[in-house]
Amino acid sequence: MAGRTIETTGFPGGDPPVPNPAPPSSEIPPFKEVYREYFDFVWSSARRLGIQPSGMDDLIQEVFLVVHSKLYTVEKRESLRSWIYSVVRRTASNHRRAKRTHADASSGPPGDGEALSREPTPLENTERSAGFQLLMSLLDQMEPPKREIFALVDVEDFSVPEAAELLGIPLNTAYSRLRVARQNFEAALARHEARTKGT
Repeated sequence: MAGRTIETTGFPGGDPPVPNPAPPSSEIPPFKEVYREYFDFVWSSARRLGIQPSGMDDLIQEVFLVVHSKLYTVEKRESLRSWIYSVVRRTASNHRRAKRTHADASSGPPGDGEALSREPTPLENTERSAGFQLLMSLLDQMEPPKREIFALVDVEDFSVPEAAELLGIPLNTAYSRLRVARQNFEAALARHEARTKGT
């Protein structure tokens, strides 16, 4: 039997064969567990990709529909977070494209049967804090490519090689882009602090 061996010492006439312990499972968890574990990650990633609060419910629903239908394609649990981010990234790109095409599509009142009608999550409550609002304001001042590498590495704690792979860019480009993004962030923060002191 592949991957398993049978101990035969003392058998027959002694103890029955005992399988060696199986290696730790790296199986992908069920969807409900993935949803609970990664909801806040999906939310924060989408916000940092420039999705406005008014569009978040629809986008998150789309992301988890894809996750639900494609979860079986993920081979290793260790790659799950990166895979989910790639789903968020594609969905956010499609969302922005649709918003440009149908600029007034979301101008009406929300429907009666919103799919994700729920209490605010801890992350949504955090969004109301001054610190989070400042972070989003500073990130919004960056060009999208720099904002994305900065958010992945310095906010979401991806390694630079992981971020480079997710973004489909050479590793040297990722390091260079991150360096400029950090400089831009520090400059924007300094301008904010100068304005704050001057008021």
